[in-house]
Amino acid sequence: MNRSELLASLEQQTVFTFARSGGPGGQNVNKVNTKVIAAIVLSSLSGLSPEEADRLRHRLGNRISHDDTLVLHCDEFRSQLANRKAARARLEALILSALKTERPRRPTKPTRASVRKRLEQKKLHSAIKKNRSGRIVPEQ
Repeated sequence: MNRSELLASLEQQTVFTFARSGGPGGQNVNKVNTKVIAAIVLSSLSGLSPEEADRLRHRLGNRISHDDTLVLHCDEFRSQLANRKAARARLEALILSALKTERPRRPTKPTRASVRKRLEQKKLHSAIKKNRSGRIVPEQ
């Protein structure tokens, strides 16, 4: 992944549209289009290898529309400029986090002490439940 090329293409390819927003703002909410809707076509992003593009589509599958567009809404702030900056930052963070590869988990054995502790807890829990029954059980 070429991060600088990816961020530059994000900057250029993102399309912003605006709508009236809910939330705080009084009469301003009813007059001004402060809600920002950021959309980017994933196939237009440059700086990604084909494998990274597939990973992005797989991880963000529920956020991508049928025409390969990632859409993000932002109406946190009362000003359009602040919402535009927030949407750009969230879009960038979302894409970069989806591109991170997870290290494979190396399976490990539980330690002897952890096994012993787990078994002791099971015996204690069993004894507590036995005492709730109301029957007197002779100890062995």
